[in-house]
Amino acid sequence: MKSDIQIAQSAKLLPITQVAAALDIDADDLELYGKYKAKISDEYLERIADRKNGKLILVTAINPTPAGEGKTTTSVGLGQALGRLGKKAVIALREPSLGPCFGIKGGAAGGGMAQIVPMEDLNLHFTGDFHAITAANNLCAALLDNHIQQGNALGIDTRQIVWKRCLDMNDRVLRNVVVGMGNKMDGFVREDHFVITVASEIMAVLCLAEDMKDLKKRLDRMIVAYDYEGNPVTAGQIKATGAMAALLKDALKPNLVQTLEHTPAIVHGGPFANIAHGCNSVRATKAALKMADYVVTEAGFGADLGAEKFFDIKCRQAGLSPDAVVLVATIRALKYNGGVSKDSLNIENLTALERGIVNLEKHIENLHKYGVPVVVTLNAFVSDTQAEIGFVEKFCHDRNCDFAISEVWEKGGEGGTSLANAVLNTLETKQSRFAPIYGSQLSIVEKIIRVCKEIYGAQGASFAPAAVKQIERLEKLGFGNLPVCMAKNQYSLSDDPALLGRPKGFTINIREVYVSAGAGFVVVLTGAVMTMPGLPKEPAAYQIDVTDEGVITGLF
Repeated sequence: MKSDIQIAQSAKLLPITQVAAALDIDADDLELYGKYKAKISDEYLERIADRKNGKLILVTAINPTPAGEGKTTTSVGLGQALGRLGKKAVIALREPSLGPCFGIKGGAAGGGMAQIVPMEDLNLHFTGDFHAITAANNLCAALLDNHIQQGNALGIDTRQIVWKRCLDMNDRVLRNVVVGMGNKMDGFVREDHFVITVASEIMAVLCLAEDMKDLKKRLDRMIVAYDYEGNPVTAGQIKATGAMAALLKDALKPNLVQTLEHTPAIVHGGPFANIAHGCNSVRATKAALKMADYVVTEAGFGADLGAEKFFDIKCRQAGLSPDAVVLVATIRALKYNGGVSKDSLNIENLTALERGIVNLEKHIENLHKYGVPVVVTLNAFVSDTQAEIGFVEKFCHDRNCDFAISEVWEKGGEGGTSLANAVLNTLETKQSRFAPIYGSQLSIVEKIIRVCKEIYGAQGASFAPAAVKQIERLEKLGFGNLPVCMAKNQYSLSDDPALLGRPKGFTINIREVYVSAGAGFVVVLTGAVMTMPGLPKEPAAYQIDVTDEGVITGLF
């Protein structure tokens, strides 16, 4: 079997104008980035705003192993399968971050015969959106430090600067840095920090903004520091809004590409779901809903992170109401959650499967709490046995979930028709009664505890003294009505990645709480989660190269 990149490079792509034509998008409504990528114009998005919405299908997953469980692959394959069944479908996904691309996970364009193409472009620079976000973020940082250097008219307390610089790369040495060293003209010496671009507030702002007017409002109210009186200082007050908006003008427009089977895909925005809200842009999702009868989107990592934030943050802010959820699992991951070592996952083990399937059970229960019908799909591996598959299928049917095997990695859309039919059956026979898990009127502490208990299955939450003071301050400043964005490791329902399966009797440790006022949520850091990842001992970057003929290799 060819590698993912070899499959993608051997594919016959259609000109993006032809892909757009299938959605009734004229060439004049596209801003081309070569033959196979384009941005969709603001004028077109305005024209289709009054169209009826299609059905919104969220793809999420159980807690992943370090290699992931094929959620993006399933999303792409499901979109392709719906097309094969004669349905008008669009896929709406996030853009990959360079950090994981060169780190542990590789690319995020899907895999096998279910990929977004051009794969190399998507995984690397694409249309430059992330570079624009990085530039806007660091412009804000530069203007902030320059304001202080030029007399500090706003009385900014340099010990209470909360704005961080960013970089779209896993670089652990930048987590904590000292800036301003040198002579007087080099600025004030202070501690500073970097986050990965996908965890920056500007990424969240871009993904939640409805249009340029809304984007500027959100940029304007981002808090960058506090003054000596403890009052927040915003990006608007340091006069950063207009220039940031200029840098983000093109990045705000959704990107149109295609799958290996020419299914249209709108790929736009890409916040991490373990340290941000983890969904593609509101503009991309809303545009897709106007273009097609069925929209397949995804949320990052497991349902305890990505799906929770999709429901409680994105859907709440954007007024979206999902019609169905596809929950991706693998027998390998379920056995891993049941205590099987990585080198034994290919061996049939019904006992371990029974132990580990409680992780799937918890995610099903969580999704049902939001009132959305669930379809469980097993991303198939050749090592899966009929006994194991049968066990999982009965388990799902007993919990009122449709079930299907997904073979999209091997067979593309053809391998996803069973899943597509299960989704269509669910949409026809079960009605979504979506509602967020908590109300806006609850206090910040009550919202945190609600998520910890209802979604993670914890006994409760333990708040560090600093977090208690931060929450009190935020509520006094009027941010108590915002949803919470929980930053937690993705491998466990708890904040301890070693607690697999469905742990019980644990407490979530809340160490820091701060507001992303522009994005419109309160960020809650738990456990030891990092906002700037590091590279592993053997980074994926070691395998990436370019031939003398200019062909990229090793990107997977």
